Amino acid sequence: MSNFVRNVRLGTALLLIFILFIGVLGSKEHSAKEVTANYAVSARSSDIELLARLVAAEAGAEPYVGQVAVAAVVLNRVKSSKFPDTIPEVIYEPRAFESVSNGLIWARTPTRTNYNAVRDALNGWDPTYGSLFFWNPYKRVSRWIWTRQIVTQIGRHVFAR
Repeated sequence: MSNFVRNVRLGTALLLIFILFIGVLGSKEHSAKEVTANYAVSARSSDIELLARLVAAEAGAEPYVGQVAVAAVVLNRVKSSKFPDTIPEVIYEPRAFESVSNGLIWARTPTRTNYNAVRDALNGWDPTYGSLFFWNPYKRVSRWIWTRQIVTQIGRHVFAR
């Protein structure tokens, strides 16, 4: 191997080491809260139970991804400055969820699937791409909700911002 090729390889290796070194030095330490702020919400076991009940009542007959999506909407609201800061406050907000208003949330027993959907949403899966609203377009709803930008449809629900 010629000296030129050896020098080019050595120079390339040193450059890569330098870039990696600068990347390590330049990286900012983040707290666990900062790292998870974009996707995760902390929840107590009572919050998980309540959210699973809401999923069972609002999306129990929907496909699994639709159940995750309903849970994700609640979590997106918790993270939004436009809504309350906790899972119970979001769920109990007046007229926010039909199943709370009509008591269906207490008539349904969450299944293992409902709990799994809640856990997947808590772990960051958001098939709604940040949506704050969902509704069944086949049911009569407020005209206001149709002013929201629809992002996707999953099962019988549409999800919007």
